[in-house]
Amino acid sequence: MSRKVTGVMAAGILLLMGVLAGGAAWRESVTVDEVAHLGAGVSYWQKLDLRMNIEHPPLAKLLAGLPLAMGARADYHGPAWTFGGEGLFPAFLSQWPFGHSLLTRWNDPTTTLAWGRFPMLLLMLALGWVLYVLGSRLGGEWGGLLVVALYASMPAFLAFGPLVITDVPVTLFVLLAMWAFAAMWESGGEKGAVWLFALALAGALLTKFSAGILLFAFLAFRISLRYWPIRTFATREESLAWRKRQWRATLRGVMWAALIVYAFYFVLSVRQPTDSLEILGSNPASLVLRRLLMPPWIYLRGLGLFAIMSVRPTFLLGHAYSHGVWFYFPVVFALKTPLAALAIVLLAIPVGLLARRHRSTKRATIPTENRMYWRATWVFLVVFTLFCMISQTTISIRHFTIPMALLIVAVAPLPRALGALQQSGWRVARPLGWLTAGLAAAALVTTAAAYPYFMPFLNSLSFGRPGYWLVNDSNIDWNQSLPEARRFADQRNVDRLLVDSYGFSDPAVWIPNAEIWSCQKPAPSDGGRWAVVSAGMILDGHNCGWLTGYPHEALAGGSLYAFHLPAAIPEVGAPGGPPRPEAFRYLGGMGGEMDMVAVLQRIVLDPSQLKPTYEKMMAEFQAQQRR
Repeated sequence: MSRKVTGVMAAGILLLMGVLAGGAAWRESVTVDEVAHLGAGVSYWQKLDLRMNIEHPPLAKLLAGLPLAMGARADYHGPAWTFGGEGLFPAFLSQWPFGHSLLTRWNDPTTTLAWGRFPMLLLMLALGWVLYVLGSRLGGEWGGLLVVALYASMPAFLAFGPLVITDVPVTLFVLLAMWAFAAMWESGGEKGAVWLFALALAGALLTKFSAGILLFAFLAFRISLRYWPIRTFATREESLAWRKRQWRATLRGVMWAALIVYAFYFVLSVRQPTDSLEILGSNPASLVLRRLLMPPWIYLRGLGLFAIMSVRPTFLLGHAYSHGVWFYFPVVFALKTPLAALAIVLLAIPVGLLARRHRSTKRATIPTENRMYWRATWVFLVVFTLFCMISQTTISIRHFTIPMALLIVAVAPLPRALGALQQSGWRVARPLGWLTAGLAAAALVTTAAAYPYFMPFLNSLSFGRPGYWLVNDSNIDWNQSLPEARRFADQRNVDRLLVDSYGFSDPAVWIPNAEIWSCQKPAPSDGGRWAVVSAGMILDGHNCGWLTGYPHEALAGGSLYAFHLPAAIPEVGAPGGPPRPEAFRYLGGMGGEMDMVAVLQRIVLDPSQLKPTYEKMMAEFQAQQRR
């Protein structure tokens, strides 16, 4: 088909994706990270102060806050803002009550959240169009259409695409940086190509700290050209000179990207107090120096906080781990991807190898003019996948979106390879082509049928196991399904609903009759009442498997569970009763008596408790250090 026809079809698939993802997001409550991100994004525009949420670069939050910058109300005199200026960890604590207040107290939560998510939805669709363009370049019109169909059939992208978080935006900028990088090497390091590369790289670095993996991908790409050259030269010296010239262009692009990042941080922090650099002095020259050093200082502090928070325990297939595990992302990807989409990925491997081995199809599968782009695709895929597998942050498939997008691009040559094999007389090629088209359609239908519960989606490889036993965190629930709990309470005429949610915000905003509850610490008076518990709290965030022995039903596709508590709560540690304190589990793997959910919920409900809570936490930390 012509590029115009396939372009219209791709746009139609993306339109369907936008309707499904946007419709699902419209029904959902605010998720965990959105509380901090949305408040931070609005404050960046209104105050030119980056104190909030520095553990993530600002670009995605700025885009989300843009529609709210002029109209959103915020209190910059209360403790939720002022205490955040007293240091790194005070700012970390303050971002939660500030974001929650901006969303639910100072503005209407429904419209504020919808406007914040709208730019994210557009970025999700932009990523889909970029994937289509890249797929068309590598695999022709059918390859581009297959790529966009695979993208739209991935529940992870529909679940996280509209949310005010950094994962899908950084995936967009990483793909743009990869393609601009390959184009720069293809062009011989032309000035315009270097600038496009610098802009794309800066966009990635300004969106998420993990975009720094790109630097390792650039190096791996250069090494690959040394051992597996794409271009042929008359002499070894010419080949070496060409690689050096391209590498110098890469370094120029990286330097320009660093300057763009600096300028971005400088403008956004121009009103931020420089007290954290008071060690440099307070005379006029020192004040100027402090202002000039604030951008790299903020960036490095955020990077340091990000590194500290990256070491996280995890939970997978019924087992809790005190650290990340290398097999986490392959397992979660296999569980949370439609089987038809998995089949296409698996089919592409032998077909691609067969087409490569067949001499008459080598040129047809990956044309010479596209080999630089193809090399960049699989090198970046390998590098980002390896970094994900050695990562200590194995808590959600949303941290795997970059390898997923690169894998989708890598499937693009499949239709062209099948066509070339068919022309060479391979009879099975045509049926496999129809099978591929059928699988792509089946994947889209499977994902559409999961509407609106894309976040807890699990395929039949779960073999009937409940989601809370298989996966954790935002793979199953991220506080997005509180409106479903409200509908349950209305249908059952529940006056006061006990809620153990997976988040720090006040559930009463979304469930007016909600009462914050911990399934690990039920009171005798809770007997006979209904309790709604996040799926992530049953075995991972809390130790509440005891509840599953009582009547219950799944809500929101398995994100939440409603339990009818027994008339008399069993004694602690008794069969069918709540766990003993030594068996408690806390969100994030916290041990001892540090229940961060309870701590953050307390300061969210009452920001005046920020300073006392911080002082108590520091005292407990110092006491532990002395032991």
